[in-house]
Amino acid sequence: MSISKILNSLEKSWERDEILLNIKKGLGTDEIVNEFLINNERQIKELNSLLRPEDIELLNQVEKLSTCESKLINEINNLNYLKNNENNHIMNKKKIMQSNRVSFNKISSFMINWSNKFVVIALLTISAIALSKQAWA
Repeated sequence: MSISKILNSLEKSWERDEILLNIKKGLGTDEIVNEFLINNERQIKELNSLLRPEDIELLNQVEKLSTCESKLINEINNLNYLKNNENNHIMNKKKIMQSNRVSFNKISSFMINWSNKFVVIALLTISAIALSKQAWA
């Protein structure tokens, strides 16, 4: 069998939609790969016997390409994770700022009312002290 026929046969065996379904079902990547190797053992051995050194180098380059793509996907996921966390952090900050604003408004209105009462009480006390000093004198 020729390399191209083997590769086409292996490509048909590696249906991405089925792989995604298996992943969604909870199968691990190692399980999926091992099952593929077992199911296609004869073809893989035949492919290995037909590979030339330049073909092996091409396989290594394809592996590096897949690794780069995997890293890119991982980085994109991390950026989305960071963006979501940043959005949550911003929302939490806004909630804290709003609660601080509400607290500040409550405190300031309390202080205004309290300080008015304090001033009145202080003036009454000073007047009472001044009057009592005059009465004792």
